[in-house]
Order: sequence, then structure tokens, then C-alpha cells
Amino acid sequence: MKIVMVLTSHDRLGDTGRKTGFWLEEFAAPYFVFRDAGVELTLASPNGGQPPIDPKSDLPENQTAAMARFKRDEAAQQALAHTIPLADVRAADYDTVFYVGGHGPMWDLAESPVSIALLESFYDSGKPIALVCTRPACSAMSPTTALPS
Repeated sequence: MKIVMVLTSHDRLGDTGRKTGFWLEEFAAPYFVFRDAGVELTLASPNGGQPPIDPKSDLPENQTAAMARFKRDEAAQQALAHTIPLADVRAADYDTVFYVGGHGPMWDLAESPVSIALLESFYDSGKPIALVCTRPACSAMSPTTALPS
């Protein structure tokens, strides 16, 4: 099984001056579920490289076992630091796509032609698509591709 996990590259919350990014728990928990199950994971983001972590997601009161595990796991940290550019991802190479939650994707993934084309490609191939939290906003597919109700 091969899964591509898509994360944001966007780090600003609108014009508020506050930092944002992906929500750490919404990455860490599924990452370890997949990895522990022997899934071959690829991490991707619009710009490639290290995606920004929403600082609010890493506050002491938001800590979970998966987040603590991530902070101790150098291989996981290295994988996250070296995401591939989203434009390099092809649905034909994976069994499913998983979009990680957070506020950042509302700016760089929600209306991205590259992201929309990727989702459409998975959908058109009959492959599962997973979108966490606010990520369903990223599924703003073209008018010719309608998701079933």
C-alpha cells in the first residue's frame, strides 16, 4: 500500500500577523497509524521541503501521544523536513491520498490547480481520498467533476 500525505506550505493566518500551517496532531496520528501498518508513505507539499507547523497545535495543552512520539522519532522528523513538491505527485503512483488538516491549506491548497487536478485524478481513478478537518475545502473540484452526495 502506498499513500501520499499532502501538507500545506502556507505559514500566515490571513493578514492577522499570526503564524499558521498544518495541525501537528492531524499529521502525527495518521502518520504513525499508516507507518505502523507498513504503508509506504510519501509526504508532499506545494513548495516541497519543511511544511510549517501551526504553533497553536503544538501548545502544551494540545499535546497527544502521537505528537510526543513524533518529537522523539528522527526518521519521522526527517521525512517531514523533506516533503516532495506537490506538482511531482502522480495519482497513478499511489493507492490513496490523505490531506492533513490545519489552517494553512485554506490559502495554498483550497484553490490550487495542482491540488485540484491531483484530487480529480484520484477520484477519476476510483481511488479513496481522505481530507481531514477543514481539508474538504481543498476538494473544490472543477464544475465537471462532482462528488457523490
